Amino acid sequence: MSREQLVVERARRAFQTGMSKPLKFRVHQLKNLHRFITERHKDIADAVKKDLNKVSLFETLGLEGEIDVAVERLAEWAAPRPVEKSLLTILDEVYIQPEPLGVVLIIGAWNYPWAVTLQPLVAAIAAGNAAVVKPSEVSSHSAKVMEELLPLYLDKELYPVVCGGVSETQELLRQRFDHIFYTGNSTVGKLVMEAAARHLTPVTLELGGKSPCYIDKDVDLRVACRRITWGKFVNCGQTCIAPDYILCEPSIQNRVVEEIRKCITEFYTDDPKTFEDYGRIINQRHFQRVMSLLEGSTVAIGGDSDQSQCYIAPTVLKDVTGASKVMQEEIFGPVLPIVTVSGVDEAIQFINEREKPLALYVFSPDNKLIRRVIAETSSGALVANDCLVHFTVNALPFGGVGNSGMGRYHSQHGFDQLSHLRACLIKKLNMEDSNAMRYPPHTAKKLGWARFFFLKRVNLRRLRRMALLALFSALAAFIVQIDYSTGQIDRQVR
Repeated sequence: MSREQLVVERARRAFQTGMSKPLKFRVHQLKNLHRFITERHKDIADAVKKDLNKVSLFETLGLEGEIDVAVERLAEWAAPRPVEKSLLTILDEVYIQPEPLGVVLIIGAWNYPWAVTLQPLVAAIAAGNAAVVKPSEVSSHSAKVMEELLPLYLDKELYPVVCGGVSETQELLRQRFDHIFYTGNSTVGKLVMEAAARHLTPVTLELGGKSPCYIDKDVDLRVACRRITWGKFVNCGQTCIAPDYILCEPSIQNRVVEEIRKCITEFYTDDPKTFEDYGRIINQRHFQRVMSLLEGSTVAIGGDSDQSQCYIAPTVLKDVTGASKVMQEEIFGPVLPIVTVSGVDEAIQFINEREKPLALYVFSPDNKLIRRVIAETSSGALVANDCLVHFTVNALPFGGVGNSGMGRYHSQHGFDQLSHLRACLIKKLNMEDSNAMRYPPHTAKKLGWARFFFLKRVNLRRLRRMALLALFSALAAFIVQIDYSTGQIDRQVR
């Protein structure tokens, strides 16, 4: 039996004891996870700096917020959810009961090694599951810290961390899980889905794609380019929801370039290579891949690189076409192509001719234009007049559509994704005569009554409101009657 198989078997045995189901236990583990993030912040920050030469603030703040919401609202999420009834079931107890799926496999990504690995873990713990955590081997320092320190805070049997490369991941995928949560690229996502299919295991795939960014000619370019520059070059462009390319009219292309140039200087100085908050490409393989995407395109800003440091300067390409090399795959680096279009009509067509992206960005002062883009395109998310910030809103589901992924998480969306929403109906054994219509023989009269009772829905909330209204009306009439009677008595006494 392989190490991975042993780990999964231990997690399943621990889950089968029922220890992960009580809400008190879940809350305790979530608070321990929060304590891990705060007490080990320096270890996490050092690991992220070594892996990607960036600060870990964006990752850990989001995690703390996610845990706080889960702890605060877990009882509400896990409670039975009443549903609408029919006349046939009006006296029955009918509800949805969230229950744990079982053992979940979480395969993290290297670009945000803590956020995209531990946020699904928050959902798994909140939903009462066991979870095997597989951090990305590419962000090796973060993976090592996770493997060594996380078991000091969480139950070792229920939430083990498994490190390793491709062979270890493949061995994990041979095991049977109750859900697999994968964050990464679509090529590996297909392999994960294929492996899951052998056990009929459901999957959540958080993938990526080329997220377009349309700039309306009437927008305030200074503000738009400032926000786009931040969203594109944070983490050295290695963000799954970063703007992948710009769509704009030819008349504003040069102004867009100049505004982005100013913002790059403001954010990262004249020499981003020496600026401590400007990141690095994760490894040599990805460095060479990103640099190769510049071939055949006109560099308007940047283009400098240092392979020994995996450094690529913030780079903008202009006069790019849909056939350019840089437009054939997700960039996942600090390279921003500009594709010119005649207007919003052509922009929408350009977007719809390609795979559905994980995010779509629109910069415009025109609310009608924004609503039109929402109505006529499809993407995992749409953000108007900003970039990336939807990831920080716990109440919004985060996930893709089509080639950019399936499933969703964050807050209750993650809880529901990693829960089985079980349909429950509890009927009493009395009043058997009322069930006669569903028993044979099925006469025309019975079928008529059955049709009425089966199809007639009952809105209990509306009935309660009507009952309360009737009660208050009766009470008001009673009070008026008392006042009238009291007045009559007073007149008689006088």
